[in-house]
Amino acid sequence: MSRLRFGAFLAPHHPIGEHPMLQFRRDLDLTEHLDKLGYDEFWCGEHHSSGWEMIASPEMFLAAAGERTHRIMLGTGVVSLPYHHPFNVAQRMVQLDHMTGGRAIFGSGPGALASDAHALGLDPMVLRDRQDEAIGVIRRLMRGERVTAKTDWFTLNDAALQLLPLQEDMPFAVASQISPSGMTLAGKHGIGIISIGSMSSEGLQSLPTQWGFAEAAAKKHGQTVDRKNWRVLLSWHIAETREKAREQARDGLMRHHNEYITATLQRPGAKPFTTPDEAVDKTAFLPGAAATIGTPDDLVQTIKSVLEVSGGFGTVIGFVHDWANPENTMRSWDLVARYVVPEINGYLQGLRKSQTYVIENRGAFDRARDAVMAKIIDNKAAAEALAVTKSAMLSASASNVPDIAKLRAAQAAAKKAAPKAATKKAPAPKAPAKKAPAKPAGKKAKK
Repeated sequence: MSRLRFGAFLAPHHPIGEHPMLQFRRDLDLTEHLDKLGYDEFWCGEHHSSGWEMIASPEMFLAAAGERTHRIMLGTGVVSLPYHHPFNVAQRMVQLDHMTGGRAIFGSGPGALASDAHALGLDPMVLRDRQDEAIGVIRRLMRGERVTAKTDWFTLNDAALQLLPLQEDMPFAVASQISPSGMTLAGKHGIGIISIGSMSSEGLQSLPTQWGFAEAAAKKHGQTVDRKNWRVLLSWHIAETREKAREQARDGLMRHHNEYITATLQRPGAKPFTTPDEAVDKTAFLPGAAATIGTPDDLVQTIKSVLEVSGGFGTVIGFVHDWANPENTMRSWDLVARYVVPEINGYLQGLRKSQTYVIENRGAFDRARDAVMAKIIDNKAAAEALAVTKSAMLSASASNVPDIAKLRAAQAAAKKAAPKAATKKAPAPKAPAKKAPAKPAGKKAKK
């Protein structure tokens, strides 16, 4: 597998009580923060009831996020296809792709909340079949085909998109829970998957068999699927220590479980926690726990374990929640980017090898240090400056920093030898020989 990509999934799950306008703005702030930290993907969903999940149009939210970001891919997580005419969905996604500079990912699902389908008068039994029908039509439209189709819930008459996606091939993905339906649908159409059910212990345990459903369906329909297009959703809250992580997440986690999962959704088998510590222990510290509340090292181990269990996937997606306050939530994502991403993807291996090489091969660099020492000793000004150096802890990164103690010893020895040399008497210079006076020209010498 190539390097693991990292992303975030915003349902959102916001406790009721805060001004919705400020919640939207804070979510946009998070998207901008993740873009700066180098995350690869950001997803947000579509919901129309429950109070806690208040983004009704992921396309509108992601268009606003696109104006604040530069490189992060923006995915609909997900558009509930049975709620919309597929032609309108295709047009909105194409427009989003252009408005974000080719960064749109089209994620779809049948609809997560039964209360949404009820409000729209839809029979839950037809939702998955309608999602399948809509994906097939949308893929044809985005390829530039002109489509005529009539079903019991939409009609297309010689319809074609007047504008195609900016990307040559916009990524598609479908949401998958624990059942095989999502994986089977991905295999049928040869598209990606985002495994949402992996946030539960049951979902994690089912990962080893999930990919087989996609491969079997792809083979049946003459398609191919690639693990690099498989996204697995995990929950975490990270701090510098486990104690900090527990303290920051405990109250919000208990509220999220008791007020939303148990009281609002009334998820089968879910029981309210009695204390915040029980919430943390049962969510993150029991065998098979689906969430990580701890340090970056704890999350590294979790991700490695899920990679091994699943057989490998392309992107790990962190679930965005309000277990901690906004400041500590931002800090959690920051710690993951700084310490977990490089550890998982091996970005630090070269640096560690280089450090070890320098440590273990000191002898090979002594000649460079001796050369520096020789130059300092030979230079009177440099030697005098060294005499008043207060500390050997020079601010230098090179491996040839001179040995200060050795240099000072050499200077002291040189000074000690200088007086002895001065007491030795130098031999007197010989007097030059006297020359005879020159004879006047033109006169003969007397006899």
